[in-house]
Amino acid sequence: MDIRMIAIAAALPLAACSGDKEPVESLPPPPAETTCSADAAQGFVGQTVTPDVGAAILKATGARTLRWGPPRSAMTMDYRQDRVNVMYDDAYKIERVSCG
Repeated sequence: MDIRMIAIAAALPLAACSGDKEPVESLPPPPAETTCSADAAQGFVGQTVTPDVGAAILKATGARTLRWGPPRSAMTMDYRQDRVNVMYDDAYKIERVSCG
């Protein structure tokens, strides 16, 4: 096969990407269907972490997702109004329940 054919075959995909196209605006994420209410889950502070307690916290807060916060762990700072955060200590006792 001729080297020129290989060069043309390699350049064709690049040429397809170089067209002058208008930039596509990114759409904001759709609003969350549910919002979290941490006040309803403050009674869980001091309880031991279990899957059943996590499910009860989700139900009480109305959140869509639950994020466990183990001790000394890094967590992202992104805010999500449909997420409940449950922080606990080394003894698996819940220290704090918050939304975001």
